[in-house]
Amino acid sequence: MSGGSEADSPETRVNRLIREKSPYLLQHAHNPVDWYPWCDEAFEKARSDDKPIFLSIGYSTCHWCHVMEKESFEDTEVARLMNEAFVSIKVDREERPDIDGIYMTVCQMMTGGGGWPLSIIMTPDRKPFYAATYIPKESRFGRLGMVELIPRIKEMWEKRRNDVVGSAEKVASIVGRASDVASGEELGEEVLAAAFGQLAQSFDELHGGFGKAPKFPTPHNLFFLLRHWKRTGDEKCLQMVEKTLQSMRFGGIYDHVGFGFHRYSTDYRWLVPHFEKMLYDQAMLAMAYTEAYQVTGKSEYEETVRQIFSYVLRDMTDSQGGFYSAEDADSEGEEGKFYLWTEEEIRQVLPVEESDLIISTFSVEKNGNFAEEATGQTSGRNIFFLRKPLSEIAADLEIEHAELRDRIGFARQKLFAAREKRVRPHKDDKVLTDWNGLMIAALAKGAQVLDEPRYAEAAGRSAGFILTRLRDSNGRLYHRYRDGDAAVPAFLNDYAFLIWGLIELYEATFEVRYLRTALELNNDMLKIFWDEENGGFYFTAEGAEDLMFRKKEIYDGAVPSGNSVAMLNLLRLGRMTANAELEKRAAQIGRAFSGQILQAPIAYTQLMAALDFGVGPSYEVVVVGDERAEDTKAMLKAIRRRFVPNKVLLFRPADLELPEISGLAEFTANQRTINSRATAYVCLEYQCKLPSTDVEETLRLLGM
Repeated sequence: MSGGSEADSPETRVNRLIREKSPYLLQHAHNPVDWYPWCDEAFEKARSDDKPIFLSIGYSTCHWCHVMEKESFEDTEVARLMNEAFVSIKVDREERPDIDGIYMTVCQMMTGGGGWPLSIIMTPDRKPFYAATYIPKESRFGRLGMVELIPRIKEMWEKRRNDVVGSAEKVASIVGRASDVASGEELGEEVLAAAFGQLAQSFDELHGGFGKAPKFPTPHNLFFLLRHWKRTGDEKCLQMVEKTLQSMRFGGIYDHVGFGFHRYSTDYRWLVPHFEKMLYDQAMLAMAYTEAYQVTGKSEYEETVRQIFSYVLRDMTDSQGGFYSAEDADSEGEEGKFYLWTEEEIRQVLPVEESDLIISTFSVEKNGNFAEEATGQTSGRNIFFLRKPLSEIAADLEIEHAELRDRIGFARQKLFAAREKRVRPHKDDKVLTDWNGLMIAALAKGAQVLDEPRYAEAAGRSAGFILTRLRDSNGRLYHRYRDGDAAVPAFLNDYAFLIWGLIELYEATFEVRYLRTALELNNDMLKIFWDEENGGFYFTAEGAEDLMFRKKEIYDGAVPSGNSVAMLNLLRLGRMTANAELEKRAAQIGRAFSGQILQAPIAYTQLMAALDFGVGPSYEVVVVGDERAEDTKAMLKAIRRRFVPNKVLLFRPADLELPEISGLAEFTANQRTINSRATAYVCLEYQCKLPSTDVEETLRLLGM
C-alpha cells in the first residue's frame, strides 16, 4: 500500500500504517509520506532501492510530534522530497521502547540532547549518520528545515557515499562501546548519603522540586528522600518532600477540575503545565502522596491520592480492567484548550457567589493568567492554581476549612460537567504491561494504606487483564494490547513493573496467586534478561530482534529503570520466600552499574530506594490469624498505616494446617496464633523476635 498522489484527499489517501494498531502510527496513516512500520520489508526496500532510511519516532500524545506532522508530514512538498530520497519508517516509542532507547542514545551522543519527535537518518543496515529531534519544514533560527535538509542528504548519499558510510560505521562503533558496562564495587550506605547531598544541592527551596525549568515530578526522588528521612531522622529530607508535593498539588500542573497530574511544568513554579497526562505519572505520584500520608497523616495527601485514582478509574480504565496509556495535551489543534477557562466561561456555569469563590481561590484573572507559547501574550484564558493552601484561604474568608472544601467541591462538579461538553483531547487507549504494572502497584498500595478495598479490586482487574490477554500459553508476556491484539514481546520493564504490582497486590489482598505469579515472572525475567557475565538485566530478551546493541539501562528517568525496580523486587521476594539467591542477584545489580552510579547517585534514586532496603534495617512480618476477625483486621491496619518501607508482609490463615502460603514461604508452616489471637512474627536483619499479639508491641518491634 503506497502513499497517494497529491490529488488525493487525506480522507482517501492511506499508507501502510493503516494496518497498524498503535494510535500514533494510525495518526500518520493518511500522510502523503509513504510510511512503513518498523519491519523487514522496509529495510529490504531501502537496500533494493539504494536509499537511506528516515526513522521518525514519537508517541500519540506528543505535542511537537503533532506539530511536525502538520507542518511537514502532511505537506505534499515535503512528502515528495521524502519519498524520493528515503524509505521512511514510523515508530511508536511507547510500543517499541527498545528501538527508541537505542536511537535516543545515538541522538544524545551525536547532538548532546534528545527528545521527541526523534528523527534519525541511517543506512539500510540500520547504522545512523544524522540525528535530530523536531525539524521544521523550512530553516529558521539556525535550525535546518526539511526542505533544505532532504536535498543535502540525498546529494551526500549519491555523491559522497564513502563519507556517509564511514560516519555511520564510526557512530555504530562508538555507541556499541558505550553499551559495555563492567561490574564494579559493592554499593553501601555512603552512596545513600551522597545521593541525598546531591538532591539537597539541586533542591528549589522556594518552589520545591529539583533543578530549574522545565520541572518534572520525578516521584522516585521523593521515595528515596522519605526512606533517607526514615534512616537518618534528617528533617530536611521530609521538608524537601512536603514542599515538592504541596507545590505540585497547588500548581497548574495539577488538574483542579478533573484531577490527575499533567506531564510537567514549563516554568519553575509548577504553574504552567505541558498538558498531556501519562498513566505512569499518575501511578508514581499516587505512590509518593500515599507514602507522604503514611509519614505525616495529613489529609491533603490522602485527598490527592483519592483524586488521582478517581481520574484514572473514571477516564483511563478499559471496560475489561486494563489502564490506558495517556491523554493528549492538544484538542482542536491547540495545546491546553480543553483545560483553560476565561472568567466569562466560569460565570456562565456558576452563580455569582460560587464563581467569585472559584475565581479568587484559583487565581483567575480577567485578562487571563495563561500566555500563548508562541507570542507570550495573554489570551484571556486561565490555568487554575492555588497561591496558598486552602486552610489559609479559609482563614482569610473566616470560614471552616471543611466548609470551604465542600463549597469548592460543589462548584468544581459543575465546572467539570461543563468541561465534559468540550472536545476532549485524544486518548491513547493502548494498554501497556509496564505502565499497568505501576498502576497496579499504586492502587494496591493505596488500598493498604487508605483501607480501601475497591482500589485493590481495580488493581486485581488490571492484573487479570494483563495475565489473561498479554501472556501466552508458555507464560511469556507481551508489551502492548490494543483493539483485541496483543503484540511486541515484553521488555525488562514489563516484567519488573508487573512483578512490583503483583507483590503490592499480594500484600493488599493476601491472595497467594499474585505472589506465585510474581515469582514465576521473576524466574522468567532472570532466564531471558539476566547478564550472566557482568550481572544486571538487559532491556531486551535473549533472542530478541537484533538491534545495534543490547542495551542495559539503569538511569531512573521519567519512569524508573527496570534494573532499579527489579533490584527491590528481588530483595522483597527473597525475604518473602527466604531465598538468599534472589538477594544475591539484587546485590549484583548494584555492582554491575556501580561505576555509573557513583559518578552521580542523584540520577538513580529508585535504585537508591532498593539499596536502602538492602543496607537495612529491614523487616519480615508474618501475621497469623483469622482475616475476618476484628483483632486481625486491627493488627493489619496498624501495620499498613505506618511508614515502614523496608518490610515485607505475609499472612498465614490460622485455621489451616498447611496453608497455601507455606508452599511459597516454608517458614510460615509452623507459625500459629497465641491464645487464638492475631499474632505477629517480626524478624529484623535475619533475627526473629518473640511473637506478639499486641498491636503496640508489634509496632515497637517495627521501630515505630
